[in-house]
Amino acid sequence: MPQPSGRLARRAAAGAVAATLAVSGVLGLGAITGASADSPVTTSGIVLTVGSNASQRVISWYASGNSAQSVQVAPTASLVDGQFPANATSYAATLTANVVNGGYNGHSTLDGLQENTQYSYRVGSEGAWSPTYSFKTKSFNGSFDFLFYGDPQIGSSGDTTKDGAGWQDTLDVSLAANPDAELLVSGGDQVETANTESQWDAYLASPKLRQFPTAPTIGNHDVGGKAYDQHFWTPNTDRSSSLYAGSTATQSGGDYWYIFKGVLFIHLNSNAYANGSDAAHINYVTGVVNAHRTEAKHIVLVYHHSIYSPAAHANDGDNKQRRLDFPAAFSALGVDLVLQGHDHSYSRSYALKNGQKANTSEQPGANEVSEGPGGVIYVTANSASGSKYYDLTNAVPGSDFGPDPLDPSGKRHFANSVENQEHVRTYIKVSVKDDSLTVQNVRSGTCAAPNAAVERGNVSWCGPDSGATPAQPVGSIVDKTVIYRNAAPVTGNVPATLSLKLDTPPTFSAFQPGVTADYAASMTANVVSSAGDGLLTVSDPSATATGKLVNGSYSLASALQAKASSGAGTGGAFAPVNGSATPTQLLSYSGPVSNDPVTVQFQQHIGATDPLRTGKYSKTLVFTLSTTTP
Repeated sequence: MPQPSGRLARRAAAGAVAATLAVSGVLGLGAITGASADSPVTTSGIVLTVGSNASQRVISWYASGNSAQSVQVAPTASLVDGQFPANATSYAATLTANVVNGGYNGHSTLDGLQENTQYSYRVGSEGAWSPTYSFKTKSFNGSFDFLFYGDPQIGSSGDTTKDGAGWQDTLDVSLAANPDAELLVSGGDQVETANTESQWDAYLASPKLRQFPTAPTIGNHDVGGKAYDQHFWTPNTDRSSSLYAGSTATQSGGDYWYIFKGVLFIHLNSNAYANGSDAAHINYVTGVVNAHRTEAKHIVLVYHHSIYSPAAHANDGDNKQRRLDFPAAFSALGVDLVLQGHDHSYSRSYALKNGQKANTSEQPGANEVSEGPGGVIYVTANSASGSKYYDLTNAVPGSDFGPDPLDPSGKRHFANSVENQEHVRTYIKVSVKDDSLTVQNVRSGTCAAPNAAVERGNVSWCGPDSGATPAQPVGSIVDKTVIYRNAAPVTGNVPATLSLKLDTPPTFSAFQPGVTADYAASMTANVVSSAGDGLLTVSDPSATATGKLVNGSYSLASALQAKASSGAGTGGAFAPVNGSATPTQLLSYSGPVSNDPVTVQFQQHIGATDPLRTGKYSKTLVFTLSTTTP
């Protein structure tokens, strides 16, 4: 067969066109040339996103043509040798002209899915199907985990490939550690440049984004074109012009909501904030919450611009405005958790009511928080890709975002319980239960590659304490807290207590002159302490023969020895009784104790040549119970 037909035969096989193309070379060339309009439609950028509820998923993709397309879905168990059964369900696609890069963008909503089922799916049409992908539904009720990722911003380091590698590694690490996570939530800024498809290709490259449903949030780097809207079809989206930062024809935007296993998620386009847009967002949130409050055990808001960020963007004019507009409304609506990005650093706020601490006694870094009525926790996520980090900034005294009185350094902002930046990739895990949300910030990388900002020298240090401490391992926890929504704390105060009661003073048996012997005596004591640590000491305050028993002007040749033991304290061996300047340590405590029985033992050595004066030898000793952490 002539060489041209060989090329045609290979093309026919690759494109799955009719076998008649493989006849004579002349006929084949004519058919190929004249049939280009009938070439199979190709698909790309396939991504699995969240639906309106746990029984829905949305598939979005790019297509090279607008011929009829669909998503074919079947339980994975029904596939035979990878082939879909004849009764596979097909969901027709909605196709729209792609105004950015040509071609079309499509989406289908998969509805009526069953719980606890593994599904396989493919996109396209007969003869031009995409590869087969799969996802698994879990129970549609009960507890679940979701993962929150901050600012992949692919391309922001100056190296799209390195940024994509860091993003993929975070997805791999986080889902290997949490294979039962049910939802991947984005904090925005998927890419550096809104309509640059090479950056979107790197963002969407991970197969995890076709396996686990993602819930995207629009960031300021996504908003300047239509690529975000075209890549992601989001449920229940309000596309009113007030919820766009510019023209709806050329910008991306809108607010959307969904309910996932009893959690009402609401995503806002925080790029739109001026000219009444903040009021429009609040009206949208208010309407959604009022309509679905009875279905929601928790309310979680997601938007890009962190209003309580620990880095420089916190003091931008737009965030100052949002700090005026949002907090009181969110408190009034019963919002539990607000997830934010934008500043590529981590923070977790105190429980804030109307923008102020809901509980003045809440301490920094508390591992349990009761929100109480109107309390809201605001979390800012660090970079999930390592493409860019922002360093922490010091709070500005006298500003609307000034220092926390509980931070002696004056650096941490008043709203934040925790602030952290190590220049390593992290993600946030949120565990949902009926009565609580557990939030953990987890390291997904170290200072080693992939970590583009570090690799390229865009930042000058890496690791905890501004690089003074070595990087912690992947999977280690930066911060963790349990948020109780409807908890009613029962309080009780413990007064600072250090109590030491001594029983009958010890008395040695009679010392025998001219005989070498070690004499023993003991006494008991009782210790009560509410302190975080404790130390029991003994000392001889006398300047006369310090540490030795005396009889008038005479003193024993050897020093008095003492030691102590108890059930709760840690003691040592016999040691000489010292003076007041350096008292002898008897027992140490690592925490509070109540009525700890203490035995104090004394030992006195008498040598055969030690002169002994008739009469009573004695010394008044001082026992002290002290603490460094009252």
